[in-house]
Amino acid sequence: MATEGRNNPRGRQGGELEPMGMIMAVSFTRYGRLYYLDPGGHTFKVGDKVLVPTDSGPEVAECVWAPQYTSEDIDGLPVCEGPAGEEHLSRDESNKRRRAEARSVSKKLIKRHTLPMKVVGIDYLDQDNVYTVYFSAPHRVDFRALVRDLARNLRARVELRQIGPRDEARLQGGIGPCGRDLCCATFLKDFEPVSVRMAKDQDLPVNPLRIAGACGRLMCCLKYEHPLYVESRSRMPRAGSRVSTPQGEGIVTGHNVPADTVTVRLDDGGRRCACPSASVCSPRIQHDTMYGNQEESPDHKPSGGGEGV
Repeated sequence: MATEGRNNPRGRQGGELEPMGMIMAVSFTRYGRLYYLDPGGHTFKVGDKVLVPTDSGPEVAECVWAPQYTSEDIDGLPVCEGPAGEEHLSRDESNKRRRAEARSVSKKLIKRHTLPMKVVGIDYLDQDNVYTVYFSAPHRVDFRALVRDLARNLRARVELRQIGPRDEARLQGGIGPCGRDLCCATFLKDFEPVSVRMAKDQDLPVNPLRIAGACGRLMCCLKYEHPLYVESRSRMPRAGSRVSTPQGEGIVTGHNVPADTVTVRLDDGGRRCACPSASVCSPRIQHDTMYGNQEESPDHKPSGGGEGV
């Protein structure tokens, strides 16, 4: 049951009110993908087992982000069904054992049928007694005989689904080149298209070992900073352009977009220097040329104004 303090407005400057709601995050597996919920008036702390509504009924998940207020629009979030009881925890442990058993049986039967398949994940719906086996393979596989053997050994209905490299990385999880958990296994909801052009725009070497993720495809994080590079390149002088810097004239040889600087090789001895992009870009130079002297001159008086009578 909702508490009285939930969704109470908070005062802002100027007498306006900003509606606020509560939000929490849970995960079905340790270090797995995060799912956001409306606490529904309940109070949880990190590590608590809670019930999450799903298509097949409430499932047990772990609270990894305690409920807190947020000013963002969170309408439509699933509502947490409360803390998990002993019967829910017992059912969850039983389902985990069934999934582990199904994984072991699947691997043995795949080896017996000599199929080029790799088991990636197992789902089990105890209400319908249905196993879903997710697997990866280099090409399409005829697994009709395997399904019959699995159903007979597990005494349940079995469905096999082939998934791609990115979904395989999402289900298995892992550590990326940055040293953090894979984005797809934690917070990414959908895969967005990533191109080699994005790596080139960011001056990254077009080397598969440098720009490929754990799935073997281009890293999803190439898309994160790409808009910043596109915007910076549109206003920064191009490589090879002649510019005037506070240290003298020179030619642009490179850009450092995160630092918002331009590398210039000076005409005086070929020395290189890093200048803020604002000091060499055309709009800033034009502004300083037109108004700089007036702003710096203490004796300058506005035009058109005479002394008061």
